[in-house]
Amino acid sequence: MAKYLDVHPDNPQPRTIGQVADLIRRDGLIAYPTDSCFALGCRLGNKDGMDRIREIRHLDSGHHFTLVCRDFAQLGQFVHLGNAVFRAVKAATPGSYTFILPATKEVPRRLLHPKKKTVGVRIPAHTVAQALLTELGEPLLSSTLLLPGDDEPMTQGWEIKERLDHAIDAVVDSGDCGTEPTTVVDFSDGDPEIVRVGAGDPSRFA
Repeated sequence: MAKYLDVHPDNPQPRTIGQVADLIRRDGLIAYPTDSCFALGCRLGNKDGMDRIREIRHLDSGHHFTLVCRDFAQLGQFVHLGNAVFRAVKAATPGSYTFILPATKEVPRRLLHPKKKTVGVRIPAHTVAQALLTELGEPLLSSTLLLPGDDEPMTQGWEIKERLDHAIDAVVDSGDCGTEPTTVVDFSDGDPEIVRVGAGDPSRFA
């Protein structure tokens, strides 16, 4: 059964955040809030967690996971950024954007695009997600919590627990965080290409 953890949206309880981080370090899989809907998340090196996310969402081996990072310093460990791209990404973070960028050697090969050697990264503007990432000290390997057959991601923590009680280890609930996923911007060739329009304003990359 999944633990249900109610977290204050503006002042997350350090003890609860610590419990969640410990669970992730022990290779747990969680549902957690971001600034663009709930996500499934696990530790970067947790291959079993990655497989569980694929199973829950019925994803094929080509699905791109996202590395959700605490800040720009952490993000810079996992992707290569030229000067122009650095400025563009920095100006839009934290926020509801996922950026596809060339990966560094810190990223496990199984997470890379097989041909382009890229990976998706983002820095969320969400108090609870930020508290969790700070406590954890490493990125979360994540995917939007959109279940097979559903048109939109779930917005209620209790509903997530009800439907995924035996599939995940914890639900972190701090209230509704919307149904719109991130705007995805592909910088793998140096110039921005909007791959998906979502919660982040795409016009700044047009």
